[in-house]
Amino acid sequence: MERKLTRKVKVGDIYVGGDFRVSVQSMTNTDTRDIKSTVEQIKRLQEAGCDIVRVAVPDMEAASAIRGITSEISIPLVADIHFDYRLALESIKNGVSALRINPGNIGSRERVKIVAEAAKAKNIPIRIGVNSGSLEKDLLLKYKKPTPEGLVESALRHVEILEDMNFNDIVISIKSTELDTMINSYRLMSEKVNYPLHLGVTEAGTPWRGTIKSSIGIGTLLAEGIGDTIRVSLTGDPVEEIKVGREILKNFGMIKSGIEFISCPTCGRTEIDLIRIANEVEDKLSTCQKNIKVAIMGCVVNGPGEAREADLGIAGGKGEGLIFKKGQIIRKVKEEDLVSELIKEIEMY
Repeated sequence: MERKLTRKVKVGDIYVGGDFRVSVQSMTNTDTRDIKSTVEQIKRLQEAGCDIVRVAVPDMEAASAIRGITSEISIPLVADIHFDYRLALESIKNGVSALRINPGNIGSRERVKIVAEAAKAKNIPIRIGVNSGSLEKDLLLKYKKPTPEGLVESALRHVEILEDMNFNDIVISIKSTELDTMINSYRLMSEKVNYPLHLGVTEAGTPWRGTIKSSIGIGTLLAEGIGDTIRVSLTGDPVEEIKVGREILKNFGMIKSGIEFISCPTCGRTEIDLIRIANEVEDKLSTCQKNIKVAIMGCVVNGPGEAREADLGIAGGKGEGLIFKKGQIIRKVKEEDLVSELIKEIEMY
């Protein structure tokens, strides 16, 4: 799988595009004006592995709060702006690393020019974000519904506005709730431009449904070499978005840090409470950034073999289990001690 080499864009202290790794993003669901709560959530996101975080900027008070937020965090912050160009200018002044705007909806070309010049002076990129739910009326009339062609045409309109102003630090997203529309929109856009693409399924749903939907959409495109940064949109704690996003990238071998976790589905041969053990271990390792493979296996059929393939793992027996390290049995442990003893080994690894 070879990624398309796109133009690289600097966002804070990292790059999006080019040969830089695919980054994982999220968006806070706190009130941006509540600096303390927003900073706390951003730090939780960063601990989970978030690379870039976005905040909503609905008014001038939120734009002013950005100064307090950026002074307390160490990852790039993106300001999400709609309609009022002054919010973009205030956000730039207060230290954001990037803007998410659609140039066509923040006012006259003169106002767009003012924002573009301010962003260029501070080396701040602009992400153009087109969603199927907000397609322009004339394009809906032309295409009858949000189609890949319509979404791409909309995005290219915004791109053209910035290019006419000699602004090229652009990232593009074209999101839809419909998987086929989302996938084909990005495919089409990838053929037409060399700007980095931000992948996502908009309003994907709850953590269970949204994870499935996002994994299919984002995963399909990554498998085709399309995409430079991703966001998994879930209705819930945004930390879950980071966990899912990183897991998608890990399964493609695009990030090496973090636990690779394998466990068997259990069957009638299982004689320990493997489901509880697997869930407990996964929960305890949710923010671990060690680059190791951990196997949780339920019986002697495939368990010892799979555990030997892992850096660390367990294979269950009757009310007990064996702990393996690099294919070697370390010791036999009672079922009630398996989780704590395995976690100790992981911490020492």
